[in-house]
Amino acid sequence: MPGTKRYQHVIETPEPGEWELSGYEAAVPITEKSNPLTQNLDKADAEKIVQLLGQCDAEIFQEEGQIMPTYQRLYSESVLTTMLQVAGKVQEVLKEPDGGLVVLSGGGTSGRMAFLMAVSFNQLMKGLGQKPLYTYLIAGGDRSVVASREQTEDSALHGVEELKKVAAGKKRVIVIGISVGLSAPFVAGQMDYCMDNTAVFLPVLVGFNPVSMARNDPIEDWRSTFRQVAERMQKMQERQEAFVLNPAVGPEGLSGSSRMKGGSATKILLETLLLVAHKTVDQGVVASQRCLLEILRTFERAHQVTYSQSSKIATLMKQVSTSLEKKGRVYLVGWQTLGIIAIMDGVECIHTFGADSQDVRGFLIGDHNDMFNQKAELTNQGPQFTFSQDDFLTSILPSLVEIDTVVFVFTLDDNLTEVQALVEQVRKKTTSIQALVHSTVGQSLPAPLKRLFPSIISITWPLLFFEYEGSYVQKFQRELSTKWVLNTVSSGAYVLLGKILQNHLLDLRIANSKLFWRALAMLQRFSGQSKARCIESLLQAIHFPQSLSDDVRAAPISHHVQVAHEKEKVIPTALLSLLLRRPIAEAKARLAAAPSVCEVVRSALSGPGQKRTTSETLQPGVQ
Repeated sequence: MPGTKRYQHVIETPEPGEWELSGYEAAVPITEKSNPLTQNLDKADAEKIVQLLGQCDAEIFQEEGQIMPTYQRLYSESVLTTMLQVAGKVQEVLKEPDGGLVVLSGGGTSGRMAFLMAVSFNQLMKGLGQKPLYTYLIAGGDRSVVASREQTEDSALHGVEELKKVAAGKKRVIVIGISVGLSAPFVAGQMDYCMDNTAVFLPVLVGFNPVSMARNDPIEDWRSTFRQVAERMQKMQERQEAFVLNPAVGPEGLSGSSRMKGGSATKILLETLLLVAHKTVDQGVVASQRCLLEILRTFERAHQVTYSQSSKIATLMKQVSTSLEKKGRVYLVGWQTLGIIAIMDGVECIHTFGADSQDVRGFLIGDHNDMFNQKAELTNQGPQFTFSQDDFLTSILPSLVEIDTVVFVFTLDDNLTEVQALVEQVRKKTTSIQALVHSTVGQSLPAPLKRLFPSIISITWPLLFFEYEGSYVQKFQRELSTKWVLNTVSSGAYVLLGKILQNHLLDLRIANSKLFWRALAMLQRFSGQSKARCIESLLQAIHFPQSLSDDVRAAPISHHVQVAHEKEKVIPTALLSLLLRRPIAEAKARLAAAPSVCEVVRSALSGPGQKRTTSETLQPGVQ
């Protein structure tokens, strides 16, 4: 309702949406719901896609409804209070650093965010002459930072073993476990282990569903479900022996694609909390709600500044989509930590859109020697693990062709001579180049460099007169802005290529158990058939051409995921088989002959006998 907001906002946040109504897709967690804003995303042009995804991102900053506050939000009193309590615990470690450690942990996007934030806060501490106290854990190890290995987040034991290694010999360890949907076994195991060992460990769970919506199906190598772990944490929060930070930020613009809003909200929440801890401990003052709100507003400003470039973001989206349509490649070349954002965006297209690992690739220009836990894991591991400046020069540059697009991402504080030299080399191979450039008021791009780009997304930031830690506010703003632009561009490019049905990722790769259950939910949503029938069709599509024996049907989810993550078009195949009531082989043949996966499915959905509308909500009982 207009006029009911408690805080002054930088941007116009949407009013509470339809997804907050208690009956809206009631059986589905918020992070998996379909966002009503984007239900016709597949019919939108590039400009409309940018507008809609920008509105979805603005929901991060939305306050809870005053009339009927259904869910706690980022600005809710309960969330801000917990953020301050956790900041206080971090301060205790900063004040007595000997034997102290802050671990940021997650799988997939959450693990890559953990990596980025650990790198940033260690850099901050080194700049102040302090000993770095942060480390990160990512399911599957360092190779998961630069490659798609989402299946590794399904083991709770793996999470615990990794935690024990980094925490050996430490006296006080804060473990911040990130799982956007409150679903990753890798994180659940760590949180449980911390609660069993509170003399050393303090667990902090970060996600964006209510605990009542946390995943509740059994974890194959653990005694508890994720929901049971989170409920136990809530009880221990009363004694400040564990904390749960789980504001709702609304459904993703692309249903379930937690790399987008989930990843951004993780960054906003944790960087705000940790920066306040550092800033106030160095000043010798108590962290206050005002400190949190100051930094949260700078992130709101980042949204405003970023989406003011909507028309240029749409232009880049069309160019990227054209390259992919022509079977060209897209390379995102970023300097310093903007290169990490570029790598993340490329990697995440693989399982999100069923893309080839070479389609969209990110590269990091600059020194990365101190970033990784085990850099040796990334050396000579094959083409999907290449990410550095040398890798780009030796394995990508020589093979660039005109249909490829290269996007350069840098700030005017970077080495512009180096930027210009690389742009000139790339221009000899392709003229499809663009720049995403961050500058501060008063800075301008040198004319010789500017002339090299046919189009530039130029984002100018106001001067921030903060202390040393404050310079990190600007760094975090630029990273978030870059993430929003690249996520919108790559996601929008695949929408334009017909990879989306309404706002659902029909062609995602089933890379872990979370995605297995999401696939099943989509089959139920669009076919209207029973859960049992949908499971049967999904397993047939996964194991084709092998016929389903009782042993295969009874196999654990991990077995099906292992087979499925190597295969393409599993979900469209299963859905087409259900809609047409035809065998898997015939469904596969139809898909193979069609120019667009979603067009075939749309045709089947509108065919005779399809009474169910795709906007109906899921039936209760869906995982």
